[in-house]
Amino acid sequence: MAIRKTNLLDLDRASLEAFFADRGEKAFRASQVLKWIHQHGARDFAAMTNLSKSLRQQLAASAEIRLPEVIRRQVARDGTRKWVLRLSDGNAVETVFIPETDRGTLCVSSQAGCALNCAFCATARQGYSRNLTAGEIVAQLWIASRELAAPSPGDGARAGTAMRHITNVVLMGMGEPLLNFDAVVTAMRVMLEDHAYGLSRRRVTLSTAGLVPGIDRLRECCDVSLAVSLHAPDDALRDVLVPLNRKYPIDELMAACRRYAAAAPRRRITFEYVMLDGVNDSLAHARRLLAWMRRVPSKVNLIPFNPFPGAPYRCSPPEVIEAFREVLIRGGITTVTRRTRGEDIDAACGQLVGQVQDRTRRSQRFHVVLAGAGS
Repeated sequence: MAIRKTNLLDLDRASLEAFFADRGEKAFRASQVLKWIHQHGARDFAAMTNLSKSLRQQLAASAEIRLPEVIRRQVARDGTRKWVLRLSDGNAVETVFIPETDRGTLCVSSQAGCALNCAFCATARQGYSRNLTAGEIVAQLWIASRELAAPSPGDGARAGTAMRHITNVVLMGMGEPLLNFDAVVTAMRVMLEDHAYGLSRRRVTLSTAGLVPGIDRLRECCDVSLAVSLHAPDDALRDVLVPLNRKYPIDELMAACRRYAAAAPRRRITFEYVMLDGVNDSLAHARRLLAWMRRVPSKVNLIPFNPFPGAPYRCSPPEVIEAFREVLIRGGITTVTRRTRGEDIDAACGQLVGQVQDRTRRSQRFHVVLAGAGS
């Protein structure tokens, strides 16, 4: 029976140092290999010429750089790119790159599907299969970095003067990152590692639907930017739009956000708010949201709803979104209306679906998630 090799994409610096220590090697080997894998894109140990021949042979026998298969590449009219990646078990996840003039943002997935069943999200309709490994999360950045470094002919015409490399990573793709805590934190440590991708903490953002214990854990172990998918200013409405609110209502969530912000002076939490016509977009909703925002160092992203087949909602009209925004701005809250990107390739916020093998019944799955979320 073949021995399963260690996927080095699963290992952050500390884990890789332990991997080499077990083989009688010095800790600095971890830095060398991290550079080869993440900065040079090497997958063949024979190419790692500053390692001894014997060590390269040992690595070839016991380790690998294992990647998901890219089964689809799409480029939108606005330059947004989407990759569909097939995992080893047949599930697929989606990764999106959003180019702008001053930044290039990669949106990565943390789960195959999502168990939280938010009412306005296409991913929730696809069910839930499993958590991604740290290596499967990091692989999304590895693949996108390599492919963006070698753009296809004609891409420039689509993207204009937009950024062509990754400056920011957001965990806002498929899944709830804090329900895959250990793998997500390991992956983020690789993103932050100077010998790997070297991103600053303010350029790595984790987005959560409001898993309060996970927010507190994150504050203690991995100080990155935090975004919260709020979408409603009161518990009655948020219970419908974001069912996790039944476990962690808004006042508990805001208390956790205050604790998170207090850990880093001048930090602001980003609150995401999808604009749903006639549902959460009135001036009264805006005033209630403003009252919450004044309690936390915050900024707000208003997200025009991106429709998908069978969606029960419509996007708020532009004039309604602008009036809502004005209430927050006049109240002193930095508020931006997010521009929809990649809609023509189903790459916009809330549209990622992949190909998920839903192995559990939705009602059972959701109650299991709620029961385990406090641990």
